[in-house]
Parts: sequence; structure tokens; C-alpha cells
Amino acid sequence: MKPSFRTIWQYAGAAAVACTMIGFANSASAQEVQGGTLYGDMNVVTQDLLSRAAGDGNNFLHTNGNYEQTRYYPNRQINVGNVSKLRPAWIFQTEVVETMETTPIVINSVMYVTTAFNHVYALDARTGEQIWHYKHKMGPITTFCCGPNNRGVAALGDKVYMGTLDAKLVALDAKTGKLVWETEIADPALGYSETMAPTAVDGMILIGTNGGEYGIRGFVKAFDAESGDLKWTFHTTAEDSTGVWATHDATGRDMLRDIDAEKAALADMGDPYKTLGGGVWQNPAVDLETRRIYFVAGNPSPDLDGSLRPGDNLYTNSLVSVDLDSGEYVCHFQYIAHDVWDLDAVSPPIITTVKDGSGNDVKGILHGGKTGHVYVHNADDCGLIRFSEAMVPQENMWVLPTKDGERMLPGANGGVEWSPMTVDAGLGLSYAINLHQPMTYHVESTPYPEGKLWLGGAFKVIPDEEQWGNVTAIDYNTGRIRWQVKTPEPMIGGIMATAGGLLFTGEGNGLFKAFDSETGSELWRFRAGAGVNAPPASYTVDGKQYIVVAAGGNTQLNYKRGNNIIAFTLAE
Repeated sequence: MKPSFRTIWQYAGAAAVACTMIGFANSASAQEVQGGTLYGDMNVVTQDLLSRAAGDGNNFLHTNGNYEQTRYYPNRQINVGNVSKLRPAWIFQTEVVETMETTPIVINSVMYVTTAFNHVYALDARTGEQIWHYKHKMGPITTFCCGPNNRGVAALGDKVYMGTLDAKLVALDAKTGKLVWETEIADPALGYSETMAPTAVDGMILIGTNGGEYGIRGFVKAFDAESGDLKWTFHTTAEDSTGVWATHDATGRDMLRDIDAEKAALADMGDPYKTLGGGVWQNPAVDLETRRIYFVAGNPSPDLDGSLRPGDNLYTNSLVSVDLDSGEYVCHFQYIAHDVWDLDAVSPPIITTVKDGSGNDVKGILHGGKTGHVYVHNADDCGLIRFSEAMVPQENMWVLPTKDGERMLPGANGGVEWSPMTVDAGLGLSYAINLHQPMTYHVESTPYPEGKLWLGGAFKVIPDEEQWGNVTAIDYNTGRIRWQVKTPEPMIGGIMATAGGLLFTGEGNGLFKAFDSETGSELWRFRAGAGVNAPPASYTVDGKQYIVVAAGGNTQLNYKRGNNIIAFTLAE
């Protein structure tokens, strides 16, 4: 089938700066919507539809596929026997040529995608034809560390929802793209920003915050889906953030903390919770049965200077569970207390059945860490059941950063970065994409700068050491690596498993690949022309299954930029 191409518009003023503060003033006209409605009304997205997403082979209703965040697509029309016949069905080119981390969601043949700098497109999922295009009018201040990314929208009722770089939550009419309401999530002048996709559930829109590099106080918030009113807030830095003065990490290794010095600093300066970081970069997993959500909180702030933040720094670098209806704390598990290596928890948790230590089936939570381990938890109390074999090299852990720099592996990007994992429960396997970037860790103490970058030092890639990535299959009931495939560049983006026995994921060199999920054999590849650093999705329209992915590169790892949304289907 011949691909159809959209006109490319050059996006003026879209400057990309990795890991620095950027103030961006959008010169586009206010809340501009281009194009009219071509295909009639979108069916209302009911809570029942969202709740049943795991078994819905027609749609892709959540950023990570379903509330459990398994990213497992249940149709098998495209499978190990015919994936070699996969071809582009259509290609849509966005106005913004810049880093892309969006997951397309598909609802009754309408696809919604986002770009850097907070554009939203509605497309006909059959053809890639544009239905509407929304441009968010950015405020005078945007502060973000790792690129002007956006990871997608959530849908509920007759609206779609997006978080913005200037820390707003916007609700758009799903039929027309017109703005329905807008509310401020937090003050961007203090370092708050939004790149994550929201989660829609039971009349609420859940969203966390970026800003762990700016001395913010992290949170997850719930807003009313109809009005935008705030319903509850859970802060990811506790007012008593000291914890238990843990000396070892989740795997039992000594983190070389000077507890006496930290206790003296606490007595002198008080609890640092108001500027302690703890950003929430990715969606929570939602358990409708227990009315609980599970999310991970990121690094403490300043990233590398622990002298200004004595204690365990709760709940940074932790899996956290709170009550869905009230936001009240239920349980947590901290992977790295008092982290001074920026090895924060970022990849979204997954709910699935796992074997506990006695071999019994229990509801479990999986998280892929920057450390290179997949952590397996009991959903009931957040307790750690096991951790996997290391998926990347680990060396010199946990050496403390110095002014001149200390080498330690993994580097600060991981392991598993923000990239979502996927699960094939029938095989008992979780799949992760990993980075290997040797780095040195440097510390330099500076006072809180109020809304400016506050790393407390730097982590630097070692230029003469090899960098690479891998795709890894983990047996989460044993923690053993089932198979690994090495890639020539560090991996960032995401991965999806399907009932057809396939895994789909992309690389920074522009390759988009399909693997046999049981063996790791590569079965198909396509060169997209820009880095494929976004999570793929799948859907079925008129009896035909499609695989879709964004190819726009990545600011954080400086992979080649582009502006393509590419949908694939089997050649006829």
C-alpha cells in the first residue's frame, strides 16, 4: 500500500536544549485549531471502555495500553508468521520537527498524538488524514531539564487531556480540538513542568510533575475531569523525610553513607522536604479492584549533592501506593535512600500476577530501574519479593561523587530510563530496553537557586568508552534473564508485546524492529529516517491491524530529529 504524506511546515523557534532551563514563548496565535471535523462525532469514552482496555483489540485507550500498564496488545492478526510482510500504511508529518516521546492512543478509529511544545493532533487512524490540530499557547516561562517533550493525552467522556511545559492541564473537545478548560497544576517559575501523559479514571484526571532537577516538591494530583477543579494532592516528599537512615540499597549493597554527618546536618538545617524534588515522570498503574494507584517518584534535589538534604529523602526513588479516591498514603518501597547518583525511579509500574517467595500467585508490581534491575513487589504492602539479574554492567557501586569525578556504572541515564516496559503474562516475561553509558559523577555544592537548574554537580559521559543498549526479557517469577539482544546505541523510548508473539521497539539510529517475544530473534525491521524513541501502539480498524509509532528522535540522547507518525499494516 502506498503511504500518504502530509505537508511539512517548518516549526519556527523550536530550540531544543537538553538538561538546562529553557524559557519558551510561543509565537503561535492563542489556542489555534487548524482544520475542521471531517469524520463526525467521536463516541464518548466511558469508564467501562477504559476499564476493559486490556481485552480491547480495536482500540489503544491508555498511554500504556490499560490501567495495569502491561502494554500488551491482545490481537494476533500480525504475528511471527507474517510480520515480515509489514509495510507502511500511511505516514503523517507534524508541524514540529523535534524530539517525540508520544504514545498514540486510538479510540473508535480516531488517533490522538502529541508533539514537543504541546501540539495535539487528531488523525483518521485508517489513513493518517488530519482531523484537527491544537497548539497550546505557552506562557512566558517554561522550565524543563531534558527536552520539550510530551508523552501523550488521556481521554474520558467527550474530552482529551494534556499536561503542558508551562505546568498547565488542558481539556480539549475531542471532536473539534477546541479548548474546554485550562488549569494551573503548579508554578512553572519554581521549576514545575509537565511532559507525562495524564491518566483518566472515574471522573478524575491524574497527573504528576517534572522538576526534580529544580528543587520543587513533587506530587501526584487528581483533578475533576469536567471542571478542572483540584480533588486531592499527594506530595512525594514527606514532611518528615528522614526515613530509617538506611545504609543499604534494595539489593543489599552498602551505599557508603555518613549517617552521623547527616544527622548533624539535619539538626542544623532542618528537614529539606520543601525543595527535595521527587518528580513523577510517568503514569501510575491503577488497580480498580482495591481502589489504589501505584507510581514511582524520582530523584531528590539537588541531584548529586547530599549534604543539603540529610536523611533518606522520602519518598524519592520509591514505589508509592496511594488511595485512588482520596490520595491518602498506603505504602511505599524505597530503592535508593539518599540517592546522589540521579538513578531515580522513572519507568512506569506494571500490575500483573507474580510468584511470591513461597511460589504462591499474588498480585504484583513490576518496575524497571535505572540500576538495571527489574524489581518485583507485592502489591498488598509494596514489599520487595525479588529483583532481577542486572541487565547492564554495574561497576564501583556505590562510590560517592567527588569534585573531580568518580566513575560508576550504570550512568545517570540507566539502565531503564523513563521507557515503559511490557509484559507477556502467558510467558511470564517482562521486557525492558536499556542504556549503557559509562559516566563520572561530580559534586559541587550550591544553594537553592529558586526555579533554576540545581544538580549540585554534574554527571559526564566518558567519551572514549563504548555506549550501547539492549532489549532484555526477564522471567519475573525467578528474576533470571531469559534472553538479551544488544543494540549499537543506548535505548530510550518504549516497547510493546502482542498476542501475535511479537515485541516492537525502536532505536536512536532510526530502526524500528519486531522481535520474537519468546526467543528474541529479530523478525522485521524498518528504517524510519529519524530516531524511533517513542513507545509503539497497536489498533484494529475495519478488520485490519496496525502498528503505529512516532519517529522524531530524542533531545536527551541527541538522536536525529524528525516529525513522522508511521502506521504499518500487512501488505495485501
